[in-house]
Order: sequence, then C-alpha cells, then structure tokens
Amino acid sequence: MSTELPASEYDARLEAIRDRVAEAEGDADAGVWFGATAIEYLTGFDHVQTERPVVLAVTDGTVAITVPRLEVERAETVPHIDRVDHYVDYPGGAPIETAASMLSDLGVEAVLADADGAPGVMGYQGPPLSEFVEVETQSWVDRMRWAKSDPEVALVRESARWANLGHRYLAEYTEVGAHPATVSQRASTEASRAMLDTLGDRFVERVRGDGPVHAGYISAEETALPHGHTPNQRLREGDVIVTGASANVDGYFSELERTMFVGEPTDEQVHYFELMLEAQTIAIEALGPGVEIASVDRAVADYFDEQGVSDLAQHHVGHNIGMAGHEPPYIDRGWSEHCESEHTNYDPEDAAMEPGHIYTIEPGLYTKDEGYRHSDTIAITDDGIEWLTYFPRDLESNVIR
Repeated sequence: MSTELPASEYDARLEAIRDRVAEAEGDADAGVWFGATAIEYLTGFDHVQTERPVVLAVTDGTVAITVPRLEVERAETVPHIDRVDHYVDYPGGAPIETAASMLSDLGVEAVLADADGAPGVMGYQGPPLSEFVEVETQSWVDRMRWAKSDPEVALVRESARWANLGHRYLAEYTEVGAHPATVSQRASTEASRAMLDTLGDRFVERVRGDGPVHAGYISAEETALPHGHTPNQRLREGDVIVTGASANVDGYFSELERTMFVGEPTDEQVHYFELMLEAQTIAIEALGPGVEIASVDRAVADYFDEQGVSDLAQHHVGHNIGMAGHEPPYIDRGWSEHCESEHTNYDPEDAAMEPGHIYTIEPGLYTKDEGYRHSDTIAITDDGIEWLTYFPRDLESNVIR
C-alpha cells in the first residue's frame, strides 16, 4: 500500500479552496494561511512552527508561499507550490511585509485568512496582515479536515498497523523491575526499525531521530491522572499501567491505548477494568453515520451514572484524529449545543457523524490511586464503522505475567 497521499488529494483540496474564495461574499482575491497544519494539508509542505512565520496564499492561478531563508530549498521541492518568496530571518527580516509584497505582486488586495497575522509562538511579535491588505477570517481547512478521504483513512489504517506492533513490543518488554522509559524506547525503536525495513522506499515521511513509531505508558500513581507522566520509578508487582502507541504515516496518526496490569490484578482493579471496558463497548456500538455525536458521550455518562462511578470520569468519550492528535468533532455531550452556538462557525448539521470521521474511543475511570482507559481508533463508514486499531481489549490479554 502507498504511505503517501496521491497528488490528486492536494489538487482537490486546492480546487475546493479556490471555489470557496470565488463563492465568498466580498472582494477577496486569495485564501491565506499561517497555521503549519493547514499549510501542510493544502500543499504537502511540512515545517515546524517557530518564531519564523510561514505564509501561504492561494489565488485563482497561483500557490505562493513566504518562508524564512532556511526553508527555501525545501519549499521549492514541493510540486504544489508555484512561487517561493523569502525573508532572511526573524527579527532581522520582515516576514509579514514580505508576504504582503508577495500578495501585492500577485494582484491581491483582499484575503480570507485563517488569522490576521502569524501566531505568537516562541517569542514572535509582528504586525497584523491587515496593515497591508484587507483581511477577513475563515476556518475552511479546519472544517475540511473533519471527514477524511479514502486515501487519508488508508494512512491512519497503516498507522494503526504499526502502532499495534509497537504496542506488542511494549507488552513483551514490560516486566517487574523494568524502567518505563527504557521499555518505551526499546519498543519504539524495534517497531520503527521493523516499519522502516518493511516499507523501505515506500515510506516517504521524513524520519526524525526518534523514529516513526512511539509506544510508551503512564505508570504508578500517575495513571490516576488522564494526562499523567511517566515517573522515575521502576515497575512493581501490582502496578496498573496505561499504554499508548501511534505511528506517523505521511503526517497522519492513530491512537491505541490499553490498561494493563503488572501481575495479577486485585478484585477491585478487575471491577474498574470491566466497567471501563463496558463503557468503551457501549460507545463503539453507538457509532455510525448520521449518529448525533453528543449522544455517544451521553450513553457512556448514563452507564457510569447507573454504576455509581460518575465521579470517577474526568473527560468525554473521544475526539476526531488525523493530522493532529486531537481534532474536532469531539464526542462530548455538549457538542450539539456547541454547534448551535453563536461563538462557532458550525451549524446543526455538524452535530452528526459522517463517513470519513475517525474517532478515538476512550472513556476512562480514575480512582485516587489508578486510572483505567482503553483507546481505539474507529472510522465511520457509509454503512457503519471500521476498527482501525486491533490490540486485544480483554482482561486476560492485558495482564503482564
């Protein structure tokens, strides 16, 4: 299978943007983006967002980008970018002024942009774009990313395949006395090596030092915190661990998490594990095209209430996933009202699941000592769902002996 999006995906995205610019009210001549994820989504040019702004402009006939000097050569290799302008650096250069000059040269006087200027990260401070051209804001790309195309789903499916391998290594190397950090590094390295060796030249993602697969876990008392850290403490008999594994495939990710036990779990631990597992099953069985997103979270909340453990639930059921770890829509009981709020650009139709949505399903329970959470990545299809992650969920498979 291919591990990169076909050129036709970017062609379709850019065509959709041009249509939106043409259909928008007002006199806008271009769409403009400052967000790194949106720029990668539209063109395939990926970069780390720093104090050096990158500005993408899409006109009816040209895709142009302003970058710092150190990004010029990479930007010039991207097939879907027609023009590359640059400034030397920040603050010595003039990023927004350079982008404004680029727009002026393209005959652009008004734009629809994802923001009125570059984000203030890593100390960046600069003028708004509206000092140079007329700006109205839009969030088109954020909305376009909700429903994935078949090639996008295929990339998340491939990510889940290698996340599963990373998780298997993680389970294999976990034992009493092991340090969570070294187990994570070993499992991630072994899975990354297998992925790179197997895919070879078919794997096109730029590989950083930590490799494309990551597998690790929260352990000890930190599992009681949904976003806990890994403490500097070796594993002990009786520990509950909450695992996590994913893989980067052309910028797309999956999510696989399991609650596991180091040694035989106690009756109390089994009790909370089974409650969590049933809640996840309820959520997954409720998924499907046309389903009200909020209803899935409500179904889990009702179950937790029936079982008398509502006070142990600290977050909603899950979220969309793709190029970012968390993307809307969110499986939250307040989602429908959120879509109807005057403070969002959504509408009531956005309250339902659609084919191409990919969700993490991860209801959790957290006692004062331990946490219990599985997470699986599930795609919504035309007639149901597709499980993308597949490490066993049952108790027996998640006990380390």
